[in-house]
Amino acid sequence: MDLSRLWARLNPLTSPFALLDILIVAVLLYWMLGVIRGTRAVQLLRGIGIVMALAFVVGTLANERLTTLSWLMTTIIAPTLIVGVPVLFQPELRRALETLGRSSELLARPLGGANRSELLETINVIARAASQMSQTNTGALIVIERRSQLQEYADRGVILDSRVSTPLLLNIFYPNSPLHDMAVIVRGTRILAANVVMPLSEDLAGPRRYGTRHRAAKGISEQTDALAVVVSEETGAISLVTDGRMASYLTEARLRSMLAGLLGVPLDEEAK
Repeated sequence: MDLSRLWARLNPLTSPFALLDILIVAVLLYWMLGVIRGTRAVQLLRGIGIVMALAFVVGTLANERLTTLSWLMTTIIAPTLIVGVPVLFQPELRRALETLGRSSELLARPLGGANRSELLETINVIARAASQMSQTNTGALIVIERRSQLQEYADRGVILDSRVSTPLLLNIFYPNSPLHDMAVIVRGTRILAANVVMPLSEDLAGPRRYGTRHRAAKGISEQTDALAVVVSEETGAISLVTDGRMASYLTEARLRSMLAGLLGVPLDEEAK
């Protein structure tokens, strides 16, 4: 009887709105999971889920016997979580609202409208520059803009608006040069700004302590969809950070391949 009632409710021939309702909710949940994927919100969400599950169990099974604990869970902890969610998930909520606000940009081409050949040239230049800086242990942080606009960060640095090139990147990050600190923002085929301060990630978990450049790379990738290429000043290791996740000890070819894959640019056989 229950199965027949469920089928009658979900039967698209009788009522398509039930399936449409489920589809919309599934799309919203998938979108929300995509927003928080690779961020600290995943661990926070697990913790909140555990607390809410405990509150439900206590509230239903121990309502009459453990009255004090039941009152504590349902009256204090649950409302506190509801009030604290906007505070705990502030970066993720901001990122979600920014994604909705960029609805007109979803139809635009990535990296400022650059075509595939221009994107491939940018990828080759960045990979080549990172490889050369890796050989001399020159620290560098190159942030590649995608859908998320990074103008607010660029305005804090030195606006260059110069065509990206390997010699220019090497000169910017040359030790003790005026612009070698902080990050460079690349938009399309242009270096938008240098000496840019990026937000530092608060996620310090891992087998090693990351330096300021790596934390800045993780921070900007957690708050936007930008890609961050880091060259370690201590080891010369090349890393690529996206969505808060870091791939380290990359070769020039591997970095080129990963950038091309993330930017949706097919590599020629000779470039692989």
